[in-house]
Amino acid sequence: MALAKLSVAEVEQFLRHEFPQAFSGDDITIESADGQTCLLRQRYSERMLRPGGTVSGPTLMALADFAMYVVLLSAIGPVGLAVTTNLNINFLRKGLPGQDVLAEARLLKLGKRLAVGEVKLLSGTSPDPIAHVTSTYSIPNV
Repeated sequence: MALAKLSVAEVEQFLRHEFPQAFSGDDITIESADGQTCLLRQRYSERMLRPGGTVSGPTLMALADFAMYVVLLSAIGPVGLAVTTNLNINFLRKGLPGQDVLAEARLLKLGKRLAVGEVKLLSGTSPDPIAHVTSTYSIPNV
């Protein structure tokens, strides 16, 4: 795969302008993105929890989908209409309250029209993933 077409700062600027509903606050930060991988951090908030004190599935799915979008943008440039066509998530263990959630995404295949990747979701500093995600994005003709 090629080198990054957008830096972290350029991805952030694009997202603030084109996708503010997902990237206007300070709860998610892009720690790295290089055209093949990215690392996102979602800061802990009680809004992330479901009854029983675990990080909710919708929180994890949204972060994983966003991480795939970020790594794809870093690889292909500012293509706002790239969209998720498939997302599969396996919940592996409980995400603990009080811990940030990290999303480590990587592209497995980048084609002209489709991109396939995976995301490992982690709770705090634990090396054991709380969820594993595979995802496919459709890339429009630009």
